[in-house]
Amino acid sequence: MRVLAAMSGGVDSSVTAALLLDAGHDVVGATMKLWGGPSDQGCCSVADVDDARRVCQQLGVAHHVFNFSDDFDAAVVTPYVEAHRAGATPNPCIECNRHLKFDRFLARAGQLGFDAVATGHHARVAEESGVWRLRRGADGAKDQSYVLHMLDQTTLPRVLLPVGDMTKGEVRALAHARRLRTAAKADSQDTCFLPATGGRAKFLGDRTTFTPGRIVDTSGRPAGEVAAVELVTVGQRRGLGSGHGTPVYAVDVDVAAATVTVGTISDLRRATQDVAAWVWVHEAPEVGTVVDAQTSAHGAPVTATFAGSGVVWESPQRRVAPGQSVVLYNGDAVLGGGIAT
Repeated sequence: MRVLAAMSGGVDSSVTAALLLDAGHDVVGATMKLWGGPSDQGCCSVADVDDARRVCQQLGVAHHVFNFSDDFDAAVVTPYVEAHRAGATPNPCIECNRHLKFDRFLARAGQLGFDAVATGHHARVAEESGVWRLRRGADGAKDQSYVLHMLDQTTLPRVLLPVGDMTKGEVRALAHARRLRTAAKADSQDTCFLPATGGRAKFLGDRTTFTPGRIVDTSGRPAGEVAAVELVTVGQRRGLGSGHGTPVYAVDVDVAAATVTVGTISDLRRATQDVAAWVWVHEAPEVGTVVDAQTSAHGAPVTATFAGSGVVWESPQRRVAPGQSVVLYNGDAVLGGGIAT
């Protein structure tokens, strides 16, 4: 099989390429140039591209660089800024997977005559009784199935995730055994386009005008001020003062009204969570189906009932920040996911 391996310059994608070769596939490595602006962290640096190229040299496979920076700006960066303007908290890594790694990159692979693409994500793909499944990775601490929930019956047959059956320790051990230059390289932890100095505030401040706002409690009484409503996230605790000596949390953000509503942890809890823009790995569960719902990349799944327009929690849970993803599971199998509203 001809496989185009997405090479990020990290250890997981390096081992992915090595495993594909060991399995007898015809492998070519490719690195996506996504962020066209200045970057001092994340997975889009010049050093990462160089690491990917050198690993390909070690493995004896060709390496290419695809410039998808315009697509990245249109599908990830611009929506990221617009979401904050609306008071939402987007997940750019999920949108990058949705629009770039498993859309643009997959399409390019097809155009070049490849049968499949491969990435270093910790998740598993399997065909079971004619249906393609996406399952959690073998290493629960590194599982990345949450950020891949948009993969479906069209894309999954053309996706290989070779490290999904391995623990991170096993990945690094194999990399050391093969003497790959990325064997000891630390995992990327940050959004690639946000600067290390200034972070989200600086990035957004360079691209939009912030709205100073007022803080009110759940009764509408004044409780302070905030310099930028757009930078407040539902569930946030820091920088919002306190109520009667107890910590307060952002329970609602209204950019149009320039208002942040704060309350106690109890005020933040909800019996239900509205979710829009569902996508499904195979098909939607029936309304009333009991599922496990995960609301962050490494958060613990919580029992809920699928309600069509969202989920009903088995017991009240903290409100999910609008813009974040809610992903549903049946055991270790991803059913699909949507965007919290």
